[in-house]
Amino acid sequence: MREPAIIEAPSVLGLRPSGVQDLPAALSAAGLLRADPPVARAARVEPPAYDPRRDPVTGVLNSDALARYSVRLADAVGDVLDSGRFPVVLGGDCSILLGNLLALARRGRHGLLFLDGHTDFYQPSAEPTGEAASMELALVTGRGPRPLTDLEGRGPLVRDEDVAALGFRDTAESARAGMQPLPPELYTLDLDGVRAMGAGRAARRAVDRLAGAPGGYWVHLDVDVLDDAVMPAVDYRAPGGLSWAELERMLRVALTGDRVTGFDVTIFNPRLDPDGSIASALVRCLNRGLSALTSEVA
Repeated sequence: MREPAIIEAPSVLGLRPSGVQDLPAALSAAGLLRADPPVARAARVEPPAYDPRRDPVTGVLNSDALARYSVRLADAVGDVLDSGRFPVVLGGDCSILLGNLLALARRGRHGLLFLDGHTDFYQPSAEPTGEAASMELALVTGRGPRPLTDLEGRGPLVRDEDVAALGFRDTAESARAGMQPLPPELYTLDLDGVRAMGAGRAARRAVDRLAGAPGGYWVHLDVDVLDDAVMPAVDYRAPGGLSWAELERMLRVALTGDRVTGFDVTIFNPRLDPDGSIASALVRCLNRGLSALTSEVA
């Protein structure tokens, strides 16, 4: 049995204090991983104060604070890993990925399954406001300002060939904005590709592609990978996306077996869900996906 342990990481250092910092409380209140006995709350890593000024050297908001925060989050994730439990990290924005992968990089070579409606591969010069939540995949693969790409001298935190990005639907938008191209070694399958292959099969193909990372892989979920019709409670909305059933199938594949090392959830904004109905639907999906931690097969 893989015993989950929740780490709350309510950081908006890579975005803005719009409400995603309330994600941990909202999902917990809606029943995420509710069990008897209760799932452990292993830690809450509070972020430094938010600074709305863009750093003139890195071009990134809160770059120094984000680097410090990533180290502290990595410590918390590492404590859970060292205890033999499975870290479930609740953001916050997508920049928490840096701390999660730093924890793994301290322990060797690992992979990343990246489930996001956006590829988040911007360089600072192309990101309009300097938000690291639009750059985190670039940063963890070593592209961007050194204070964020070489944390503890361990950069890049993940190799291109150890990344699989699924479900994105921003190709045209990112090209218009001048985002740097995705490297060919990085495995990608956009929303149309996932649909053509089938969600479960697409996830299995991605997991198989990560077999070269000897330490296993982390799963990153930005909830804007979901269809805007069922998940409007995000800050950057776009038409289309996965259905609840498709995401559940992908998570059940991704979270089965002993190679998956941890999981994070980001970007859900409870302030855009006044009656709590979206949080409830999200928690149902996540709980079904996370039930794979105790399964033998997906």
